[in-house]
Amino acid sequence: MGAKTVRGVASAAARSGTLADLDRAVIRCRACPRLVAWREEVAATKRAAFADQEYWGRPVAGFGAADAEIGLLGLAPAAHGGNRTGRIFTGDRSGDVLFAALHRAGLANQPVSTGLDDGLKLFHTRVFAAVRCAPPANKPTPVERDTCAPWLHREIALLRPTLRVVVAFGAFAWGAWFPALTAAYGLPPPVPRPKFGHGVLWFAGGGPRVLGCYHVSQQNTFTGRLTPTMLDDVLGRAKQLAGLR
Repeated sequence: MGAKTVRGVASAAARSGTLADLDRAVIRCRACPRLVAWREEVAATKRAAFADQEYWGRPVAGFGAADAEIGLLGLAPAAHGGNRTGRIFTGDRSGDVLFAALHRAGLANQPVSTGLDDGLKLFHTRVFAAVRCAPPANKPTPVERDTCAPWLHREIALLRPTLRVVVAFGAFAWGAWFPALTAAYGLPPPVPRPKFGHGVLWFAGGGPRVLGCYHVSQQNTFTGRLTPTMLDDVLGRAKQLAGLR
């Protein structure tokens, strides 16, 4: 039985002793009625290009190394990306850009990510989202963000022994990081909260550094707001901050 309330999410997250436990709890979550209805509607109606495929249609867990030094924090799964494939940033143009860059950086064994059985492995890196279900118009409500937050907070806590830097893709992920820092590390939230920007680095001691990066959305990559070189530079800096060659 999956979590169905705010308290249920917090309780299930707290009981998760390992990332594998957390992942199993995440994919059973039904705490946000609007998101449950949307993800299942999309999975049933499908996009014409994927009409012959079975959609995941559930919350999407994090993916990558359990002892990651680098965390990559996104907004939420895409309706026909992660909500279809069952893996964050997988099956859409955002993922095409991200995983190609991770491969160039030596953080992935292959440049493509198409589904759960594609053989992809990440090195030193774990990818996760602030909200675990695909939201309508890619816009979770504040209540949905806060209901889902314990999953992220517990994931960060479980990664705490090795995590050195978090790359926040976009302002939403950047904003979600600071409550996670407080929950997982017991650090007071910065006042005022640092403003998001591409390449902005924030660190106050006692926790991982957070590095801002424009989101790898089509809107940013197709217009040149985020270029492959810019993304390579961010990942290279993240490796340096994490103490990786």
